[in-house]
Amino acid sequence: MSGIIIGLFLLAAYLFGSIPTGYLVAKALKGIDIRQYGSGGTGATNVLRNVGKGAALAVLAIDVLKGSAAVLLAKYGYPWVAAQAELSVSPGAIAWIVTAASLLVLIGHSRSVWINFMGGKSAASGLGILLAMAWPVAIGALFVFIGVLAISRIVSLSSVGAAIAAFVLMVVTHQPLPYALLGLAGGLYVILRHQSNIRRILAGTEPRLGSNRSSQSPQA
Repeated sequence: MSGIIIGLFLLAAYLFGSIPTGYLVAKALKGIDIRQYGSGGTGATNVLRNVGKGAALAVLAIDVLKGSAAVLLAKYGYPWVAAQAELSVSPGAIAWIVTAASLLVLIGHSRSVWINFMGGKSAASGLGILLAMAWPVAIGALFVFIGVLAISRIVSLSSVGAAIAAFVLMVVTHQPLPYALLGLAGGLYVILRHQSNIRRILAGTEPRLGSNRSSQSPQA
């Protein structure tokens, strides 16, 4: 019974993450498939460049919220359901379940079942996860993101910097081991998703915030 309940919560986490916010907003407002424009991603940055600021803010907010919602569901919903089923649950077990749910949110966002396993790069959903899991870490990572963005005006570089900072802050603030491991795994996943951006940064061709670069076909 416990395994089935955990499985259902993890499935819910993936489905939360897989909501293709950017794709739906772009379709609704402009009638376009955002995957065919700019970077080909469904995240707020690509929506900003190809749909507009209002749409990008909506996508950003929803993606943050869905990350937080999935974590809160696992963090508080699972213990409640387990209690109703008269199952004993230790705090350590809950931390691992929350960690697994968080990873599935990230995977769901970048590999959505609804749009042929495509998606965004999981930065906004990652922020939502951190806010629900360990808000001091989230605030610290957000400050790093804003600082790097102010200096470089490169969103992808800011996202990578925030991902690295999240892991460091997990360790520095003595978060539970599963959370620290999530910071490591999640950070590596975000960096992996930004491989093409990193190559363009090194080549000096990564677009900066405010540029109007877009294309009918996804960039490599």
